[in-house]
Amino acid sequence: MRPVNLDQVFGQSHLLGKDKPLRQAIESNKLHSMLFWGPPGTGKTTIARLIAEYSDARFLSFSAVLSGVKDIRAAIEQARQHQGKTVLFVDEVHRFNKSQQDAFLPYIEDGTILFVGATTENPSFELNNALLSRTRTYVLKPISSEAIEKVLRRALSDEENGLGHMGLKISEEACQMLVKAADGDARRALSFLEITADLVESKQIDTELVGKVVAQGLRRFDNKGDLFYEQISALHKSVRGSDPDAALYWFCRMVDGGCDPVYIARRVVRMAVEDIGIADPRGLDIALNGWQTYERLGSPEGELAIAQGIVYLACAAKSNALYSAYQMAMQDAQESSLEVPKHLRNAPTEFMKSQGYGEGYRYAHDEADAFAAGEHYFPEGMAAKQYYQPVDRGLEIKIAEKLKYLRSKNKAAKE
Repeated sequence: MRPVNLDQVFGQSHLLGKDKPLRQAIESNKLHSMLFWGPPGTGKTTIARLIAEYSDARFLSFSAVLSGVKDIRAAIEQARQHQGKTVLFVDEVHRFNKSQQDAFLPYIEDGTILFVGATTENPSFELNNALLSRTRTYVLKPISSEAIEKVLRRALSDEENGLGHMGLKISEEACQMLVKAADGDARRALSFLEITADLVESKQIDTELVGKVVAQGLRRFDNKGDLFYEQISALHKSVRGSDPDAALYWFCRMVDGGCDPVYIARRVVRMAVEDIGIADPRGLDIALNGWQTYERLGSPEGELAIAQGIVYLACAAKSNALYSAYQMAMQDAQESSLEVPKHLRNAPTEFMKSQGYGEGYRYAHDEADAFAAGEHYFPEGMAAKQYYQPVDRGLEIKIAEKLKYLRSKNKAAKE
């Protein structure tokens, strides 16, 4: 069912629609080396084959997963011996290391090959600048539900290449189940349809049969890949944005996609200290309890405890005052190596006492309000700084009032 012309490519209309630059380049045979970046099953290989077809070029392909420099050299040699154009398609090109990627550069420049690379990972992270500068990157999107449905119905009606000879019928509900299970992946949609066709006992495909076929199908996730980091980012930002419903959705997407819940639990703890902070210290306890509960119960019961922490944090008062204070203090710490003032040093030996260690230190519990007003705790020669600035939310309202009072006493003592 692979498309044999551009009109049969469903989806990617932003690249292959009428008057779009890539389509014009293909149809006018004014081509350039390029990279296709997108999820699996979105047409990267198909478009590369069509480029070769429309330009009457030889099509050579290999996968970086199973290939090395030897295979690159062999492909280049084949291209040299070929009299016409050669489209060299490299799938999973991000799997090549820097030196392997560099091996293509001279042959892209001298026109030996028209290079077409495909990757599911962000090219700006996975490919070197030399290769990126010699190619143009096109971003392929997940296939829309409408386009997936067209792919399925075309496969059911095509008698030559598809399942048309079987005379199958599918209910609208069953078709939509296949569309949802495909999750933007046309190849997955066709695979599910093929399995369903093999199992159907009559000519009618219904929801019961489709449900059995797609029951174990995982959604697009790509653990540790771009989708992994995009979804954990969406979860974190939903919590920060006080949207418990969106946060729950992204949590469930990651769990459904196969993400280790322990990883999410760790990130939820990070959210508690970065975005809620001291505005609601209970958030950290609840996040830690969710993590511990999951480790004790496991799946599927334990995920609910993590979800409880996520919802609580999304609804809690927000403050990044602690996070900001930590960053500023760390910057100062990295830029200086000032000594600890002698009055703040312990003096467990007589010799250390003779050196002035601990001399003049004021024990806070012996002072009024257990506060040594006017005491200086920063290194000598470094002015006192106020890294921590409480926000006007949650518990930090009270903390701000307390700090204001203490700082006024410090000011009075110094005056």
